[in-house]
Amino acid sequence: MDINHFSQLAMVTSLGFVIGAGASWLFHRYKVGGYKHLGAEILKRAEQDAETARKESELAIRQAELEHSKELEKALHLEKRKFQREQERLALREDKLESRMNLIDKKLSDVEKREDSLAEEKRLLERNKDEVTSLKARLTSELEAVAKLTQQEAKAILLDKISHEVKADAAQLTRRIITDAEEQAESKARRIIATAIERITVSHISDIAVTTVPLPNEEMKARIIGREGRNIRALEQATGVSFIVDDTPDAIVLSGFDPLRRHIAKSALSELILDGRIHPTRIEEVVARTTRNAEEQSKQCGEDAALRAGVFDLHPELLKILGRLKFRYSFGQNALDHSLEVSYLLGLMAHELGLNIPLAKKIGLLHDIGKALSHEVEGSHAVIGHDLVIKYGESEEVANGIGCHHNEVDPITVEGGLCSAADALSASRPGARIEAVGEYIKRLRKLEDIAMTFPGIDKVYTIQAGKEIRIIVLPDMIDDEGVINLARDITKKIQKQLSYTHKIKVTVIREKRVVEYAL
Repeated sequence: MDINHFSQLAMVTSLGFVIGAGASWLFHRYKVGGYKHLGAEILKRAEQDAETARKESELAIRQAELEHSKELEKALHLEKRKFQREQERLALREDKLESRMNLIDKKLSDVEKREDSLAEEKRLLERNKDEVTSLKARLTSELEAVAKLTQQEAKAILLDKISHEVKADAAQLTRRIITDAEEQAESKARRIIATAIERITVSHISDIAVTTVPLPNEEMKARIIGREGRNIRALEQATGVSFIVDDTPDAIVLSGFDPLRRHIAKSALSELILDGRIHPTRIEEVVARTTRNAEEQSKQCGEDAALRAGVFDLHPELLKILGRLKFRYSFGQNALDHSLEVSYLLGLMAHELGLNIPLAKKIGLLHDIGKALSHEVEGSHAVIGHDLVIKYGESEEVANGIGCHHNEVDPITVEGGLCSAADALSASRPGARIEAVGEYIKRLRKLEDIAMTFPGIDKVYTIQAGKEIRIIVLPDMIDDEGVINLARDITKKIQKQLSYTHKIKVTVIREKRVVEYAL
């Protein structure tokens, strides 16, 4: 039973295996057939795509060939037009060359004709030259026979006469040249001075011998005087300046001829007033400190002046001494400002004359440095300045320019000789110094007084710094003809009684007004 069962089971198993194998074979056949059909479709589609691509490429190639042919035709057309233009240009050039050749041929023909004509004229001139030579020889022999002189003797006499005439003319020409040169030199010198004056612009402050110090109130005067006057005596002893306490409200006056001392006294007094502590010990301390500050300020002023003048190689001691001129005055003119002005003027003159400008500026800046020591050292300030700059290493040219600006020594350079001129220009112009201002005002008043001496004058005005005077006359006393005579008479009187360096314009004005009212 068991064997039959196993046999049946084996048969069933075998049958299942056979059935599975057959099913697998059938499925495989079906699947292979589907793949073949799919591959056939893919191949067919690829052939169609290839055909389409081939047709598109052929179409693109044909279009490219067509465009290329169009471009070639266009380029060919341009080259053809260019070639035609070149042919036209060449034809035009050929025409021009042909016309030019014709012109050259014509000119050559004219030149040949002129050469023939010149050759004929040359032959004619040669014949005339021979005739003139023979005629000259015959006339010379006849003249020698008539004058009873040979040609050499006559030539010697003529040359001698011409020599005398030339010498006389040369002497006259020499005198004329010398006169013209002197006039031109004077004119040029005036122009240089005028140019220097026009280009210089500085301001001067005329100071006096007193300085006023304002006070906060009247009680401060008593504190400055102190008990039994000890404070004011201490101030005067320490500063060397007189303190004047008068009825001037809220002010005290410092009097002294040394501007540096007045400056120190003013600064010390101002500090004492602000501090409020005023007694002899405190006064000595403040004056000492103020004196040191003034020395430092002098050095700073000297350095500033040298910088403004363009002088950069001065000894420190010279700068310190130069700065002291800031506190000194000559006839109301500040000495340091005057030195700067002379330096500017001298530099401008040197520039106009083509001289050494730095040397000229240094001489002008230091020319009055001796005034800073004139009360300490004996001698004139020019000689003192000469020795001082030599002491501090300046050159002999600079020292000589300082020493000769008042003609105490002879100048060795042109720059030194010009220093006295620049110094005179700075000191003598109207307004620079107190004396000059006074004389200037006197001259203007004298001018007006001269005009007022004539009858019939109503008003007189001096204008244009004394270069013009305007006179208004009374119309009832002087008629139109009298105005002309009056102007002439005033001009003659001014010429006789006044000395001036410029022309003075005299203007006489006659005006008559008639006023009526229509009612």
